Amino acid sequence: MRNRQRGVTAIGWLFLLTPVAIVVYAGIRVAPLYLNYMKVNRALDQVASDFKGGGGDPNTIRTVVDRHFEIDMVDYPNTKDLKIARDGAGWVVEMAYDDEAPLFSNVSLHVTFDKKVRTGGAGGGG
Repeated sequence: MRNRQRGVTAIGWLFLLTPVAIVVYAGIRVAPLYLNYMKVNRALDQVASDFKGGGGDPNTIRTVVDRHFEIDMVDYPNTKDLKIARDGAGWVVEMAYDDEAPLFSNVSLHVTFDKKVRTGGAGGGG
């Protein structure tokens, strides 16, 4: 009588777990980028609420964003990457930037972020 093999062999486990390990490792490498984006997001939302009643000019808005970045220790992006445009009675503040996380030797993950808020005027924040 022959014994039948049951379960997965060590090589089978290797083939099953390798893709899972790569995805988990990629998640670990990308997590700091998203945590940084959450700080940028929070700073822009606070700026939108600070200038909710309107007023302000691009230099003032840039200075307030810079202060929030200093408090939250955001090194990248900086306020030079900030786009501020007039929108009726208020301003549209946009931060669009790309970031990369190294994965393996010459392979890296490229992530694009874009956050846009409205200050003052119609629309509030967004």
